[in-house]
Amino acid sequence: MEYLLDTHALFWIVTDDNQLSNKAKKLFLDEKNEIFISTASLWEIAIKVSLDRLELGQSLTDFYYKHVIGNKIQLLDIKVEHLALLETLEFYHRDPFGRLLICQAMVEEIPVLSSDKIFSKYPIKRIW
Repeated sequence: MEYLLDTHALFWIVTDDNQLSNKAKKLFLDEKNEIFISTASLWEIAIKVSLDRLELGQSLTDFYYKHVIGNKIQLLDIKVEHLALLETLEFYHRDPFGRLLICQAMVEEIPVLSSDKIFSKYPIKRIW
């Protein structure tokens, strides 16, 4: 099965944070599953680091290779189809990165591992 990580889920996985649900952790650790992270999440991380709202303790490149590649997480690139859906997506969620993840989940028909309950207002499967 394929799953898309929300940005916070990636951080909670790599830091073994207790905010990570047992269900999300189990799905992540199951080697039969393919786990994806959006390019939008990496973009969000880069912006937060540049604004001093997030401290990685390493460069984004090092973080990517250690935690994304190192955990066999695949990168989900942003496609025109994802962006086109933004034109008509209801504004339940106001965060632009969250909105893009929702569009990616809708277009790719992939569940999202996220604690963000607003995701459930959209026709996607949110698992937490």
